[in-house]
Amino acid sequence: MPDDTPPDPGFEARRIIRAATAATLATQQEGQPFASLVTPGCTPGLAPLLWLSSLSEHTRHLQREPRCALLFTAPAETLNPQTAPRVTLTGIAEQITDAALKARWLARHPYAALYADFGDFALWRVTPMGALMVGGFARATRLKMAQLLPEPEAVAAIAEAEAGIIEHVNTDHADAVAVIATALLGGAPGAWLLTAVDVDGLELSCGETVLRLGFAAPARDADSVRAELIRTARRARAIIAATQQ
Repeated sequence: MPDDTPPDPGFEARRIIRAATAATLATQQEGQPFASLVTPGCTPGLAPLLWLSSLSEHTRHLQREPRCALLFTAPAETLNPQTAPRVTLTGIAEQITDAALKARWLARHPYAALYADFGDFALWRVTPMGALMVGGFARATRLKMAQLLPEPEAVAAIAEAEAGIIEHVNTDHADAVAVIATALLGGAPGAWLLTAVDVDGLELSCGETVLRLGFAAPARDADSVRAELIRTARRARAIIAATQQ
């Protein structure tokens, strides 16, 4: 039977934010707005992570005024750009020192290893304060933080299990990772690895290519991540089998 339950706008917004490899950062200086391109990652709890150079104008703006906004955009549904699902997130930016979060951002953007240790670069975290989800043309929903942010208990449970999940999957189920990456996500054949897991999905990498698989529903714990991986791998193998008939 078809599922007529409307999509949860908070979950849909998180999927867009976490899947984005680029975003538009809006800052200001003395009241003058300024927009620039940035490459975000996310903490397990959804706070955007930015790897910024102190030589960049937007970084100097944030140092003076940490209030900012980020626009995350998914592909448009038609030739009309207004049909693109998108999220505007407002928040407070702060420079942080966290080796684990830096590693998480680099796993999302492995090409940045070339300049990750330059002295002028630093990690910034944007604490979300509000969000507007636009599901497409004339479909806007203003989200409270309780609607947008994932359940803290689920975030903590999956964060605690993440390292074990990654080691187990890459050691014992590398074939499933490769099938998901190639059959479902359009990746080229190669040595694919599971590199990150959160409540909303997981990330696979091969060299400098990173692909994200969004879950059908938020995961609650390691068992629900495992169930999603099994379901997804079966679907990917079914696609391959169908093409070989």
